[in-house]
Amino acid sequence: MIETQWLLAACMFAGAVLYTSVGHAGASAYIALMALFGVPAAAMRPTALTLNVLVASFTSFRYVRAKVFRWRTLWPFLAGAIPMAFIGGSIQLPGHYYRPLVGCVLLVAAARLLWPGTLKSAAQWRDPPILPGIAAGAAIGLLSGLTGTGGGIFLSPLLLFLGWSEPRSASGVAAVFILFNSVAGLLGNVASLGALPPGLPLYAGAVLLGATIGTTQGIRGLAIPGIMKALGLVLVIAGLKLIGVY
Repeated sequence: MIETQWLLAACMFAGAVLYTSVGHAGASAYIALMALFGVPAAAMRPTALTLNVLVASFTSFRYVRAKVFRWRTLWPFLAGAIPMAFIGGSIQLPGHYYRPLVGCVLLVAAARLLWPGTLKSAAQWRDPPILPGIAAGAAIGLLSGLTGTGGGIFLSPLLLFLGWSEPRSASGVAAVFILFNSVAGLLGNVASLGALPPGLPLYAGAVLLGATIGTTQGIRGLAIPGIMKALGLVLVIAGLKLIGVY
């Protein structure tokens, strides 16, 4: 049991390095790993959100301090996301609904990581229109609260594809968005914290150490595409397992 916890912590460390390098906190990776290691479904969402809050707090601080952030880009998404993430967090989906929903989210995250080449942003970028930003944030917030993810896997591609942020600022915007979204999701169902696993302090230390390395890479603009592809395959395997393919 102890050996399994250390192995899971080592895998979470690697996930945190990769995700924080692009401004994310890693919830989808943590959920995928917990699924592969047989962590009960009831513990997945609160554990992922708790780790997300820790990592996103640190990641947000580093990206904002490095001036890789723009508040005007962020606030419309937060206005829609925070109340909906709270609502989503308060909804307890039965396992036979929760697992396939999370599986689909993991497959979306895998597609993001396995996308051929790098994501290209629009040639000209501008701040998002307020009403579409609020609507998009609301949709992302609800899905995030329901599944225990931070929403960065949906926000970052949206910002880049629609030209609502230049690439480096998108990482900082995603980091702060994930922090608020994860806190709102947790507050929506504080009672779920009773399901946190005994290995949580170990996992927390591992992801914070990973975030230290990952944010340094992200701020310096260093990419690690080969390992990103490997993580994408892990998400595919875990996503298919949660959906019930095998």
